[in-house]
Formats: sequence, C-alpha cells, structure tokens
Amino acid sequence: MGVVKTLIGSVREFKGASLRAPLFVALESLAETIIPFVTAELINQIKDGCGMQTILYYGGILILLAMLSLSCGVIAGNNCAKASTGFARNLRKDIFYKIQDFSFENIDRFQTSSLVTRMTTDVQNVQLAYMMLIRIGVRSPLMLIFSFTTAFIMGGRMAWIFVAVIPILGFGLIAIMRCVMPLFRAVFKKYDALNDSVQENVNGMRVVKSFVREEFEKEKFNRAATNVQADFTKAERIIAINNPLMQFCLYTVMLFVLSFGSYTIITSRGLDLDVGQFSALLTYSFQILMSLMMLSMIFVMVTLSAESAERIAEVLNEESTLKNPAIPVMDVADGSIDFDHVSFKYSAKAKRNVLSDIDLHIASGETIGIIGGTGSSKSSLIQLISRLYDATEGTVQVGHVDVRNYDLVTLRDQVAVVLQKNVLFSGTIKDNLRWGNPNATDEEIVEACKLAQADEFVQLFPDKYDTFITQGGTNVSGGQKQRLCIARALLKKPKVLILDDSTSAVDTRTDALIRKGFREFIPETTKLIIAQRVSSVQDADRIIVLDGGAISAIGTHEELLAQSAIYREVYESQNKVEEDAKGGEQ
Repeated sequence: MGVVKTLIGSVREFKGASLRAPLFVALESLAETIIPFVTAELINQIKDGCGMQTILYYGGILILLAMLSLSCGVIAGNNCAKASTGFARNLRKDIFYKIQDFSFENIDRFQTSSLVTRMTTDVQNVQLAYMMLIRIGVRSPLMLIFSFTTAFIMGGRMAWIFVAVIPILGFGLIAIMRCVMPLFRAVFKKYDALNDSVQENVNGMRVVKSFVREEFEKEKFNRAATNVQADFTKAERIIAINNPLMQFCLYTVMLFVLSFGSYTIITSRGLDLDVGQFSALLTYSFQILMSLMMLSMIFVMVTLSAESAERIAEVLNEESTLKNPAIPVMDVADGSIDFDHVSFKYSAKAKRNVLSDIDLHIASGETIGIIGGTGSSKSSLIQLISRLYDATEGTVQVGHVDVRNYDLVTLRDQVAVVLQKNVLFSGTIKDNLRWGNPNATDEEIVEACKLAQADEFVQLFPDKYDTFITQGGTNVSGGQKQRLCIARALLKKPKVLILDDSTSAVDTRTDALIRKGFREFIPETTKLIIAQRVSSVQDADRIIVLDGGAISAIGTHEELLAQSAIYREVYESQNKVEEDAKGGEQ
C-alpha cells in the first residue's frame, strides 16, 4: 500500500480522467449485462407468438442498450488513454526531478543504468498496469457481479457452478504469482546490467574501436541479453499455465450449463427453465468466464509491474543525503576555504577513509595548486568544497561558514567547478555557455571565452557562437571542450574557481595563457588548480602535494623542490621527458 500511495501521487491533474474512465466502464458493463436479459424476454415473447409491435419494442430497447454500451465504451477508452499516458508522463517527470536533487552518493547507490531502466521500462510496465486497472480492472469485477446476479435470477441452482470454479482459479493464480515474483525481481536487476553494458559501450565506443574489441563487447552484450531472456522465459512459462487453467474452467462451466440446462428443459418441459432463460444463461456464462480471463490478464500485468512499481517508488521515496538546513545562509562572504581536520569516505560501509585528517586553510584570492599521483584523492578533496559530498569527520568552511549551513544553490553558484570529465550538451555554443549565467550578454560571453582562450577557435567556426554542439560535444576537440567549460564556469563570476585537471588537453602555452588571464582579470577569486603537470601549478601561491588521501607537503614551487621528495620526483621526471622530446626533435 505504501508503494501504491507513492505512485498515486503522480496522477495529479489526471484524477478526473482516472475517475471518469471507470464510471463509464460501469455504465458499459451494466448495459451489456441487461442485453441478454432483454434478449431472453424477446425469445420467450416470440415463442408465445407475439406480434411485430412487441418484437420492434424489444428490438428498440436492444438497439438503445447497444448504443449506450458503445458510447460509454468509447468515452471510457478515451479517458483511460488520457489518464494512463498522463500518469506515465508525471511519473517520468517526478523521477527525473527527484534525481536532480540527488547527491552523488544517491546516484552511486542506484547507478545510472538502473535509473534509466526505471524511467523507461519500469514506467511503461506501470503505465500498462494502470491502464488495465482503471478499465479492465473495473469492468471485469462489475461484469462478474452483474452477470452472477442475473444468472442466479434466471438460472437458479445452475448458477452455483460459477461459484464452484472461482476457488480453483484463485488458488491457481496465487500459486503462479508466488512463483514468478522472485523471477521478475531478478530479471529487472539483469535489465539494469544490460543497460549498463550498452551505456558503457556507447560512451567508450572510440576506445572499443581503437583496441578492436568489438567482438568482445558483442559477446559481453550477448551474455547479458541471454541472461535476461532465460529469466523471462522461465517466468513466462509459469505464467502460461494461466491460460490452460482458464480454458479448463471455461469448458467445465460450458459443459455443465449445456448438459444440465438441456436436461432441465427436456424433463421439465420448459417449466423450470425455458429456451430464453437457457440462451441468456449461456451468454452470462460466457460473460462471467471472459471476465475471469480478463482478470487473469490483469493479474499477469500487475504481477509483472509490481516489481517495477517498487523500483519506481524506491527512487521517489529516496531522500537526498544532502539537504538544506532549516535556516540556510544565503550569502557567501568571500572565497576563503578552511578544512578543519577533515576525513571522508564515500560509504558508511567503507573500511578506510579516502581522505584522512585534512587540515588546510586557504585565503580568499589565493591560487592553490594541487598535485599528486593517481588515486591520491585530489578530486575527492575539491568535491567537499561545493558540497557534492559531505565530510565524514571534521568541517569544511567557505567564507568562514560551514558548507552544511549554506543554501545549496547559493554555495554552488559561488563555487564553480570545472570537472575532470567535461560535458557539453546539445545546443549552440551560446546555449552551453549560458549554463553558467542564463542572463549573460553576448559581450560577457566573449569576454569569458577570451579569458579561457576559447574565443580564438570559436571565431574560426562559420557560425561562431551560434555553432551547434552535438550531444557530448563530439564535434569539438578535447582541448576546445575544456576551454568552453572553463568559460562557462567563469560566467558564474564565482568567489571560488576549481579546475579539476581541466587543462590536461591543452598545450602548455595555452595553459599558461589561461593562468595568466586568471591572475590579471579575476585576482579576488580563489583558484584551485588540480593538475598532473607541474608546469600548470608551479606559479601558484602555494602547492599542495597529496599522497594516499593525506597532505604530504604544502609550499611554493621552490620550497617543495627542496622539501618534498614526491614533488621533486614528479618535477624531475617531467623535465626529463621534455628534454628527451626536445633532443629527439633535434
């Protein structure tokens, strides 16, 4: 019921259509149930030798009932379609909006491929189930009730056969449900794995082709698809038992009604059961059993969608691990950053910290370089500043205020991060840059691009700043993408600018020009530059050397060359590579 309550909240403006559909279904069912009753009366009247006026009278009633049933069916169908598709739209919107509020920790918990499956396959399953519930789910019980009632009125004792078959059918359906539910639960997890395989392959297509691993990827996908097929086949085999079970009940009832009804008519000479009643009873038996068959179809669909509904509700009920405080701070005073004995791990279940006892104090306007080997947790450190994650121990302050006390939007507007994996979205260059500031003027856009050394190559495009960027920015180079992302961050006019290895794809000259622009044009902005190249950080006010999630050393370039073995080793190895390259060119 908790899952149902969560999902019903997404019906919203389609409540009217959701209520009108079953109302008109009820009228349709009532009209269809009355038709055999009127037909039986007409047969009896004809048998007694009635005139044409009586036939026309009953015929007119039957036409009106048929038209009423048809009209109600059409209205019910239209409202059902509107309600189910609208419900699905709202579900997708609610899931998408919920995901936007998730922290990275929440995203890590669900995984991207699973969230995609929930918004597509799972929502589609729930939509079909909802459509069947508000139409067939209403029609079938009502047809059963109306048909049972009229069957008892017209058939007396014979109608008890309908009651007898229901426990048989109910027991069979419950047994089927208990067998298939665990299978569906497992198959949706394999759906996630299948989508994960597709997503990974598409995102890494260039790597796959460069290493000629197409056959390996095909085999991996084939295994995932075969696993899904195997579980679905097993579940469908069990569900398929539903059809012969229904056929058994149908033919049992028909055999009983035909044999016992004929016997009653012959032996009582039409006194206990006449021809009209017998024909109506046959019709009602079909209606009852068709209703049972439709109920079994609903049962199959609901069984399939039950796991989907739980997976959707799981996302909708998930609370972000990052929340605004009751009375948030709405202004960032300056770009100072303070780490007060901070430790951090991505999961409470993790055995070791990613960052350990970080004690660091950065003045507003400083340029700080951060360097360290792969896995030294450089990116983890800066993610705590914009509160993409919360520190496990200690506090992180920006502008002398704990980041957990800020309004999230306020904090992230003043802490611009150019991530290691740069992302551009489909749209023009201007559209992408205005992610940083929706109200940025064309002059501000050009100024930011000049500062990021992007204006020069943008001017070479035929459409300049109106050039269309394809999804993922595949029609620009890695270095161009990085510079556009830096310009986008600059348009926010932040108090803190973080570059997470964001100039790795540009040449050293362009890198130097970008840093020079930062010093001259945004001196009051605190700048944190994570880099693999020593040349990218050597002119920083201070350089932090990270090793194994802890601060190994802090100082200027000259101080670290004298004091830090790690820094000196990196510097010397990179210089040797550059000298060897120059020697090779000569």
